[in-house]
Amino acid sequence: MIKSNGITTFTSESVCAGHPDKICDQISDAILDAVLAQDRYGHVACETLVGFNRVVIAGEVTANAKVDFKKIAKEQIRRLGYTDSLYNFSDKSPIEVYVHEQSPEIAVGVKKDKGAGDQGMMFGFACRETPQFMPLPITLAHGLTKRMDQVREEKLVPYLRPDGKSQVTIEYKNGKPVRVLQVVIAVPHEESINLNQVKKELYNTVVIPVLDQYGFKINIKDLIVNGTGVWHWGGPASDCGVTGRKIVVDTYGGYARVGGGCFSGKDPTKVDRSGAYAARFLAKNVVANKLADKAEVRLAYFIGAKRPTMQEVETFGTAKKSHKVLISFMNKILDTSVEGILEGLDLQRPIYLPTAIYGHFGREEFPWERIV
Repeated sequence: MIKSNGITTFTSESVCAGHPDKICDQISDAILDAVLAQDRYGHVACETLVGFNRVVIAGEVTANAKVDFKKIAKEQIRRLGYTDSLYNFSDKSPIEVYVHEQSPEIAVGVKKDKGAGDQGMMFGFACRETPQFMPLPITLAHGLTKRMDQVREEKLVPYLRPDGKSQVTIEYKNGKPVRVLQVVIAVPHEESINLNQVKKELYNTVVIPVLDQYGFKINIKDLIVNGTGVWHWGGPASDCGVTGRKIVVDTYGGYARVGGGCFSGKDPTKVDRSGAYAARFLAKNVVANKLADKAEVRLAYFIGAKRPTMQEVETFGTAKKSHKVLISFMNKILDTSVEGILEGLDLQRPIYLPTAIYGHFGREEFPWERIV
């Protein structure tokens, strides 16, 4: 929304670990990690659906590995706090499994030619708004949901229940963030607790410390908690969840382009995932090495392709060096063939479960966030 005098606003959202879609992402990525722990060359495309007292796991797994799908799902559901049958979804809910081997028509191009396991376009982005080289709105939104989960798990706010969302609106002046206009939090809680108490405690234990890390603050009047005034029961019984439905939350909060495919439940031969990681690695390093203040890297592949059919960088007028220098730098730090990405970022190992919450980017523990 354009106001005046170069002032604009931008809003991003995040979701808690117990959000139905994120339950699915975590189950799918836990299955992927279990496969890669036994067979680093295993191929996985695993989807999960959760609903009222029900879990469904489906997809393709081809690997030299034995995986107990139901056990993994129960472990994740339990870890996320869904252990009470009152939620109408728990670690005791029935689980159905429909998993078969990968299509041989896809496998031939992946195994024999070391090509891409899918087609599509991928985007990576970086900017100077935060120390993580991420846009500020999504960074704050993730910080809020992570802290919400923490205060619930550590019983600092013991009456909160699994599930939840955050939303942050930032005011920009001449393209730079200047203040937080509004924070929105949605979180289920015990019926006996008054909403005013919930709002006050979340303001003090969640909003203030998270915003303070980045030098911002808001008044409590600019915090909205549970917009309708009532939210007691969350989770899959209230809202069905599916793997891969939060691709904007997983990436840049809508601030930058995203590709057409999700990440979770896919082994790294699927370029929907590994290509997006490679693009982020390149974009972040362009910005971190002061070649530009903002960068978007674009890649595209087709099934079986060894190398990208598109590799481009856009710097939105912020480049410090020529386009030729930027391309040369990117080619030097990472080979964007499928094999080059897998080896260069060391992706064929069980590192994916932690990516399934609080975003795949802007977190130093992941290899695609390394600065060279």
